[in-house]
Amino acid sequence: MWLPLVCAIVVEVAATLALRASNGFRRKIWLVPVVVGYVASFILLSWSLSLGMPVGIAYGVWSACGVALVALIAKYLFAEPLTWVMGLGIGFIIAGVLTIEVLGSTH
Repeated sequence: MWLPLVCAIVVEVAATLALRASNGFRRKIWLVPVVVGYVASFILLSWSLSLGMPVGIAYGVWSACGVALVALIAKYLFAEPLTWVMGLGIGFIIAGVLTIEVLGSTH
């Protein structure tokens, strides 16, 4: 159940970065990776759910990892800012996901 989720995260991050590279779809070449990536990501996410992962954990990990990875990668690919406050926010995201995963699974 974790492998499809990890794949969903990777594909969604790639699709989001392709969306950024499309420059508002002015660069049409990026349209296919965006659409295919988002569709594939949702298929993989649903697969993870069908294997028994709780939706709160799956969606929390998927979205939080996506936000953190896009922010980190966009700094290097697109020279977007990544301040210490944004880094702190990413740390809070990670802490929140770990809290949900560790404490949520004990009940």
